[in-house]
Amino acid sequence: MIDRELLSRKISNLSNYINELERADDINFEKYTTDPRSRAFVERYLHLAIEEIFDIANHLVSFHRWREPAGYRDLLLVLKENGVVPPELLPRFQNMTSFRNMLVHHYEKVDDEVVFGIFKKRLSDFTLFIDLIRKWSDSE
Repeated sequence: MIDRELLSRKISNLSNYINELERADDINFEKYTTDPRSRAFVERYLHLAIEEIFDIANHLVSFHRWREPAGYRDLLLVLKENGVVPPELLPRFQNMTSFRNMLVHHYEKVDDEVVFGIFKKRLSDFTLFIDLIRKWSDSE
């Protein structure tokens, strides 16, 4: 049995990050591009949310002793291989890896439109991931 307390805490953290981002409806594109605090908030909370996804995935892989992933994209592939993530949704979650790498490794060249677009249009991907994890966990 997986550590349900740990999983619940990770899901709660992820939900909290997404809820805070959803509540930040005062941040429009102009504010995002001109206000350093708004930019930092959006980028950091998106980054933290993605890291929680990786933590959840790593916990499942480790606990079930699924194959060792070669990186974050592969980590999400392992979830697909084991029925946690449907094949048609895999690219959506793997794209989070590329976005995370941009935030972490190319922070001097972050594309404002990409970050703001994810902030305003892709938060549901995180909620979808939570739903998939809960559904899979309940069926285990």
